[in-house]
Amino acid sequence: MSLTRLDRQYGTAIRGVWTATLGRTSRAWTDLGSWRERDVKRFQGRALPVLLAGQRRVASLTATYLEQLYRVVDADAEQLALDFDEVSGRGLRDVDPEDVYRRPFKEIWNALDDGVAFDAAFKRGTRRLETLAKTDLQLARTHTVREAGDEMPKFSYTVRELQGEYDCALCMIASTQRYHKRDLAPIHPGCDCLVKLVTADEDPGQVIDEEKLERIHELVEEALGKSDRGGRAVDYRKIIVANDHGEIGPVLGFAGQRFTGPDDINLPT
Repeated sequence: MSLTRLDRQYGTAIRGVWTATLGRTSRAWTDLGSWRERDVKRFQGRALPVLLAGQRRVASLTATYLEQLYRVVDADAEQLALDFDEVSGRGLRDVDPEDVYRRPFKEIWNALDDGVAFDAAFKRGTRRLETLAKTDLQLARTHTVREAGDEMPKFSYTVRELQGEYDCALCMIASTQRYHKRDLAPIHPGCDCLVKLVTADEDPGQVIDEEKLERIHELVEEALGKSDRGGRAVDYRKIIVANDHGEIGPVLGFAGQRFTGPDDINLPT
């Protein structure tokens, strides 16, 4: 099977899992009818098994995909021994999923306390749920890539390939770079980029697609109304940065955004 076909089949399978998981989670949320304290456990009882199954399916598909990629460079490679507890559920954030998936309710309650109309508050909670679910599905993938990389010594780097409806400028920047496989690929909430492990006889350097990166710079200049590749009038390093999120690891974002750090999270005792 060609690598292009393998990528396409893997991408199609992953999108199918995303669609099914997010659809069932959304229905569990909207079918509640009310979003009070008493509804939290009812929602979690329906949604958490679906989310966990989706995460584990993403991890399984990713492990199989990476095994097939690796056999191109090592035909005698053994099957991955993947610990699903490390790449799903609590293993993704080191936070109990019940605490994570209580947050959409709190989003609604906090908005209502601030005087926001219910419809607007509900939309906020729904967006929070969608972001959490999408992020956890992508974390299942990136954690699997990291775990698999430890067992694949001939792979040296990870690269990001754009795919799907959630591509954005942040991912476009990242897709022009290579990362050492020991580093968990930076993401943003809701990112669904394809993360690949690749081999190299020598370090190709940080930038692997100069043409694309140049075009992105041009677009940034158009958006900001000024250009200076010397980095004095416009510091391009501060336009896209990797921030360390307390739960989900490195996250792509714009300079100046406020991200949650380890000291901001009250873990249950």
